[in-house]
Amino acid sequence: METRDVVVVGGGLVGSAVAYGLARQGLKVALLDEGDQVFRASRGNFGLVWVQSKGEGKHDYARWSLQSAHLWPGLAEMLMQDAGVDVQLQQRGGLHICLSEKELVDRQARLATIQQGVGDDYTFQVLDLQQAREFIPGLGPDVAGATYTPMDGHANPLKLLRALNASCQVRGVSIVRGAAVTDIRREGGCFRIRTAAGDWQSDRVVLAAGLANRKLGAMVGMDVQVGPNRGQVLITERTRPVLDYPTNYIRQTDEGTIQIGDSQEDVGYDDNVTVPVLAAVAARAVRCIPALGQLRLVRTWAALRVLSPDKFPIYQESEAMPGAYVVTGHSGVTLAAQHAITLSPWLAGGERPAAIDGFRADRFPPSSEIKTMGADDAH
Repeated sequence: METRDVVVVGGGLVGSAVAYGLARQGLKVALLDEGDQVFRASRGNFGLVWVQSKGEGKHDYARWSLQSAHLWPGLAEMLMQDAGVDVQLQQRGGLHICLSEKELVDRQARLATIQQGVGDDYTFQVLDLQQAREFIPGLGPDVAGATYTPMDGHANPLKLLRALNASCQVRGVSIVRGAAVTDIRREGGCFRIRTAAGDWQSDRVVLAAGLANRKLGAMVGMDVQVGPNRGQVLITERTRPVLDYPTNYIRQTDEGTIQIGDSQEDVGYDDNVTVPVLAAVAARAVRCIPALGQLRLVRTWAALRVLSPDKFPIYQESEAMPGAYVVTGHSGVTLAAQHAITLSPWLAGGERPAAIDGFRADRFPPSSEIKTMGADDAH
C-alpha cells in the first residue's frame, strides 16, 4: 500500500489544480485518474476565464469568480516556471453578444443587479452595435449590441491541463492512471482508498472527480448532489486573427480555429452530438458574425458539465469523516486559480476560507437517491 499525505481523486482540471496547489504546500500527493473511458468535462471545456455571467442569484459566486480572474496571471506564471507551458492566457476583456433589444435590456438589468451585490470591482459597459463593432468589426446587422467587461478572458484548456499535470510531476505528485476508486474507508485514523490500480493510504482525501463525486461522496458520508448537462461545440478550420476578444459562445483559439458553442441540454449521461442542436448553434454564430459562414467546420464534440441543483460549486469537508473533502463545479478553467491557490491551505488542514461558506454541500435538501452514510457504514 502506498502512503501519501493527501490523495486527490479525479485527474481533470479541478483535481489537477487541487493536487498542484497541495504539492506547492509541501505535501506528498497522489492524483488518481480513472482514465479516458469516463465522462471528462475537462476535454470539452470552452476555455473561458469568465466573470460577467457568473453570480446571478448568488453574489458570492460572482466574487469568487472575480477573485479567481485576478489570481489567474499568477497561476499562469507559476505553471510557466514549473512546466514551461504557456497556457495562452489573455485577459483583455470579453463581450456577451445580444441579438435583440430586449435581450440587451434584460442583460443590462441582470449585470446591474450583480454589480450592486458585488461592488465597484464588478464593472461592465453596455454597447450598441456601432460601439460593439469597435471591439469586433465583423458583427452582423442582426446584432442589437453587447455587454463588455474588462474582467473576462480565455486560455487554452488543453494546454492548461497539460501544464497542471506537468507541474504536478515537477512538484513530486504521483499521477496514477486507470485508478478507478472502488472503496474509501477510515481505519486507524487514516483513509484507505482502494482502486483498480492498487491501494493508497493518506491522512486526507479530496474528491474532485466531477460526476463521479456523487457515488464517491456517499463513501465518506456526504450527499454530493451533482448531475450532467450537455454542451455541444463546433470547431472551424484555422483562419487569420479575426477575434481579438472572446465572447460568451464564440472565441478564436491561440491556434487560429474558431470555437463555437452555447447549448445547454438536460439529456442525462448522453454525450453524443446532434445535428439539430449543432445547426442552431451554427446559425446563431453566423447571425452574430456573418463571415463565419465562409469557414469550413473541422470537428464537433459534446461534453457533460458537472452541475449542482443551483449550478454553483460544492466545497465541503465531511462531518462523518473529517479529512475527506469534496471539490466540484463546472467552471474548471475560470476557477483553476482559486482551486490551486486559495483552497489548497484549507485542504491541507488550515482554516476554511470565508469566501466559500455559501458553497457547502448541505445547502440542498437531502437527496432521495443516495443514502448519506455515517463513518461506521462507509465501506
